[in-house]
Amino acid sequence: MKTKVLHVGIMSKENYKQRTIAIAKGIYVPKKSEPKVWFESVKSLAQVLSSENQALLKVIVEKKPKSITELEALTGRKKSNLSRTLKTLERYGIVALKKEHNSIVPVVQVTDFRVEFGLGSAA
Repeated sequence: MKTKVLHVGIMSKENYKQRTIAIAKGIYVPKKSEPKVWFESVKSLAQVLSSENQALLKVIVEKKPKSITELEALTGRKKSNLSRTLKTLERYGIVALKKEHNSIVPVVQVTDFRVEFGLGSAA
């Protein structure tokens, strides 16, 4: 599998809000190299990329389950827990949930992460 890197940034909610306003006003133009996905804190990033979720991603990459039910059997995690986790990972672009026949197939979109954060202002 080809390595896909997700460039994530960590920025306070207030700085993110200021950055978004500056972009909307045309005052600030994000560079192509800047993160597209932002977390409010290292803690929130750590929750999404917990050891448990990293193990889940690894199972999806290696076993290529054809449904969430199959993934449930492979991981021992309850379907409701898996659905919630997969939807969160999908929101960040880490996983895609593809509808095939009567099943939802999880597909890992990102295998590596580059994290960027600083203590200064955003724009």
